[in-house]
Amino acid sequence: MIYDIIVLRIYLGEFIELKKNIVKKIKSYNQKSRSEYKDTMSELLVHDKLKHLDTYKQHYKYTRLKHSIDVSYYSFYLAKLLKLDYNSAAKAGLLHDLYFHERAGFKENMKMLRQHPKDALKNAQEICDLTDKERNIILRHMWLVTLKPPKYKEGYLVTFVDKYCAAKEFFSSVFSRNFPRKSYARINRFY
Repeated sequence: MIYDIIVLRIYLGEFIELKKNIVKKIKSYNQKSRSEYKDTMSELLVHDKLKHLDTYKQHYKYTRLKHSIDVSYYSFYLAKLLKLDYNSAAKAGLLHDLYFHERAGFKENMKMLRQHPKDALKNAQEICDLTDKERNIILRHMWLVTLKPPKYKEGYLVTFVDKYCAAKEFFSSVFSRNFPRKSYARINRFY
C-alpha cells in the first residue's frame, strides 16, 4: 500500500512535469507562430486597400478586416501544424473577403454570397501576385453555399476556418458584453 502511494506520487510528479513542458512548448510554438505570421503578412497588413476593410461590418460588431485577419492567422497556424502550404493559406485567408460593398436585404445578400469571391479575387490580384492555389482558395472559399469545392487541401482549411470564425464572431457578438475589447486585442497584435 505505501509502495503504491510512493509510485503514484512519482507518476503524478512526472505527469505534472510533463504537462508543464507541454504547456511551455505550446505557448512557445504559438508565440513563434504569431511572430512568423506577422513577418510573413507584414506587406499585406499595411496595404491601404486592406486597411479600408476596417470600415465595413462583417458579422455584427466585427469588421471585415478583423474577420480576415482571424481567418488568415488561424489558417496559417493550422496549415503549419498540418504541414500544408501555410503561406498560401494565410495570404488567401487574408484576401478572401477583399470586396467593398455593404450588405443589403436578404435577396441581395444571397447574391453577394456567390458574387463576393469573384470580387475579392479581382481586388486581390490588383494589390499582389497570386499563385493558382491562392486564386482557387479565394474563389472557392464559399463552398457549401456554392457548389464548386476547392482543389487544394488548403482551400478546404480556409473554407472551414472562415465558417468557424463567422460562427465565433456571431455568437461572441450576440452573447458577450465585453466583446469589443477582445476583438481589438487580436488586431493590435498584427500592427
